[in-house]
Amino acid sequence: MRHITTYDAPATGLRSIGDTSWHTRGVCHGMDPEDADATFFPLPRDHEAIAEAKEMCGLCPVRRDCLNYALENVLKEGIWGGLTEAERRPWHDGMPQRLDYSRVLAFFNGRDVYLTESERQVVIDHAYVRGWRPDRLAGALQISRKHARDLLRQAANKIFDRDRTLGVPRRKTKRKQTTPATSRPAPTTSAAGQPVSRPVASASTHAPFGKAA
Repeated sequence: MRHITTYDAPATGLRSIGDTSWHTRGVCHGMDPEDADATFFPLPRDHEAIAEAKEMCGLCPVRRDCLNYALENVLKEGIWGGLTEAERRPWHDGMPQRLDYSRVLAFFNGRDVYLTESERQVVIDHAYVRGWRPDRLAGALQISRKHARDLLRQAANKIFDRDRTLGVPRRKTKRKQTTPATSRPAPTTSAAGQPVSRPVASASTHAPFGKAA
């Protein structure tokens, strides 16, 4: 806790797993290190000290960043984000399944954020839908190109299986239809080069005889 309250760094706007720029905006920033340790690391049954720490955390503008920092760095001791060790235990246990779309959106906007397993899978699925190449995904997730290619292939198979289960028809490519040209007989020319008109057979020539005949 000592480096949390005394560390000074310019705000960068990033919230990665190692980002500490939010510390300077915390209510506890600038506290005496011994007072901070006594306040935020009380004994489990010291309810008065716990209540004092929670009161300070309730006024803190970076309370959520503080909680995320403790969860992402597996800090299970002390009070972080206004929650005690026992209160944060379910959050730690469910950390791999946490899904925060604001963090996913921040990742696609180029920010260096910590992604849980669920958030990472959402990024892979959206990367496939957006048509990312393996090289781009490998650079974003800091993995090998082969690994990125396998992840995109798995995302493609998952979406294909989902559409097949739900009965979504596959998109068909439209073929360009060509209208056949009507064949017309070439005009006959005479020896003098003038076109020769052919007699048109009358419709009544082959018509059956009726009362009008």
